[in-house]
Amino acid sequence: MGSKNRTPLSRQRILNAAIKVADTAGIQSLSMRKVADELHVEAMSLYHHVANKGEMLDGIVDTLFSKIELPDQQKNWKDAMRTRAHSVRSVLAAHPWAIELMDSRNTSGPSTEAIQTATLVHHNAMLGSLRNGGFSVAMSAHAFSVIDSYIYGFVIQEANLPFESSDELEEVTDDLQLETMADDLPHLAELVSEHILQPDYSYADEFDFGLDLILDALQRQLDTANS
Repeated sequence: MGSKNRTPLSRQRILNAAIKVADTAGIQSLSMRKVADELHVEAMSLYHHVANKGEMLDGIVDTLFSKIELPDQQKNWKDAMRTRAHSVRSVLAAHPWAIELMDSRNTSGPSTEAIQTATLVHHNAMLGSLRNGGFSVAMSAHAFSVIDSYIYGFVIQEANLPFESSDELEEVTDDLQLETMADDLPHLAELVSEHILQPDYSYADEFDFGLDLILDALQRQLDTANS
């Protein structure tokens, strides 16, 4: 394809390509050269749009945060948090490597002000929803932390499950040799046979159970503080 027909290089195209590289090979393998190869351009051309790898990583974080649905400020805080939690989980499930990156990119200052826009807007909306719901500043910080710790942890655990489909689940449980396990590990065998192997079982269903526990506990804390 001639250069006149090639899609112009842009900062967002670079970030999208970087995300694709990370999805394929992992975030640790990400480099300016690999992103350039993905775009079929010379590595030096990337520097017209991103100053360095650090700025590219910040841009990836911001791009992913821009994909997360912001809490609706008009909704009840629990409904807003629940909707937002499912959106975070969906984005992170598609890019599980991003959790470590989101936690590690805490650069601030004039050089990253534009890069962090979507991230800061997201955080502000989270805090705004909690504050509008009656949480104090301190309790908003606690709620934000515990909710995201749960979501991130669930995504990591789900990504590391030894099965993805019901067929793979059956293979895993066959390997466990339940009859033998029942003698030495009776409670684990019970969990597998009476819960995990049931036709309607899906580990994904555990997400809402845990999320509701957290939201209900936060509501009780809120009610106590405001009583």
